[in-house]
Amino acid sequence: MESTKPTKISEIKRQWYLIDAKDQILGRTATQIALLLMGKSKPYFVKNLDCGDYVVVINAKDIKVTGKKESDKMYYRHSGYPGGFKSESYNKLKARRPGETIKRAVLGMVPQTKLRDRMLKRLYVFESHEHPYQNKFKSEDTKAKS
Repeated sequence: MESTKPTKISEIKRQWYLIDAKDQILGRTATQIALLLMGKSKPYFVKNLDCGDYVVVINAKDIKVTGKKESDKMYYRHSGYPGGFKSESYNKLKARRPGETIKRAVLGMVPQTKLRDRMLKRLYVFESHEHPYQNKFKSEDTKAKS
């Protein structure tokens, strides 16, 4: 009888994924990104280790939302000082920082543990199709073809 062996940090292998957000729905795309960052699809996934992959999201400015969220969805923050409550609509945040809408959606979908910051450091969001991580995907493609 063979027992299941615990996952070690040295056994974790990270891959790079490219997600094109053009004409995609925000929530559905954020769900896919969160699953990749957590590494839930890997056979050696454990909750107490950071098993996730790197995710590069391009065309963040072209992401869509359904219904009346374009005008009704609000983002809130507080500075911690009296009168420091700020609110901003989805339209204004998307115009000011298009990638921030995706980051905030993913932030709510990853677990609120000590591993959260490590997971989110591997998320790179770009508002256009240009990004500096092109060589990461080419090396993966050549490995897959061989």
